[in-house]
This record gives sequence, structure tokens and C-alpha cells, in this order.
Amino acid sequence: MATVELRFSAQPEHVRTARLVAAAVARRAGVDEAVLDEVRLAVGEACSRAVGLHRSHGITAPVRVVLIEEEKTFAIEVGDEVPSTGSVAAEAPEAGGGAPAGDLYDHDSDGEDEMGLAVISGLVDDVEVTSDDDGGVIRMTWPTAHAVALP
Repeated sequence: MATVELRFSAQPEHVRTARLVAAAVARRAGVDEAVLDEVRLAVGEACSRAVGLHRSHGITAPVRVVLIEEEKTFAIEVGDEVPSTGSVAAEAPEAGGGAPAGDLYDHDSDGEDEMGLAVISGLVDDVEVTSDDDGGVIRMTWPTAHAVALP
């Protein structure tokens, strides 16, 4: 299992770099070319959300992006260090619709935050959003070419 970890200061201009790195690693991991745009968009939304949370809460710690290549899947985890205001964690249902954005993450949400989660859950079939006292993580998973069974 190969892992790439990226940390960047919570500045909007670094989100584009995270998107480019995520797409390059996803391609190398065997994610279908047709899905790479979704990977880029989802990572951009998740990173923008984390940057916004850090900035609005005055957190100077870097945003964390972990790219994980497993045998049959490729996963991306985008983490922030904004403590949860409660102990809610939810998982978006598999393929076909997502949970309402407000149910996915329990930070003090504004409209942009909820919209970002709605976009992510629309782009990625397998999304898990968790939060605790140490911060939150959005984990997104895609199948790789190795996961596709040949007839």
C-alpha cells in the first residue's frame, strides 16, 4: 500500500496544487481516466472547505491531504484541525444519492460549508465524513483498474 501525504498552509492558492497532486497520484494508482475530473473537483471542494474552516476558526496548523493506494481502491483523506462541536459522524450512502450535507459534519456550518459537502457527496459514491475533538476528516474512495474483474 503506497501513501502520499501532503500538508499545506490554509491558503486558498494552495488548493490548486492539492488538486493537481491528487489527480496525478490517482492516475498512477489506476483510477479510470473518466473519473479523474471528479477526483480533482472533490479534492478541490474538500480542501477549500478545510481551508475555510481553518481560516474562520483562526487555526494556523496546515491542512492535511493523505492519498492512499490500496490493492483495489484509491482513497483520499482531507483533514482539518477544527474540533467538533458535537459527536456526530455520518457516512454517505453508497452509490445513489447522498446524505443531506448538514447531516455529514458537525462544525458550525454556514451555507458554503454545507454546499461543499453536498457537492462532494454528489461527486463521490463512497464518502465518509468524521469529526472529533482533534478535527475532521473527509475520506473519499474510488475503485482502481485492479478492482475491475475481467469476464
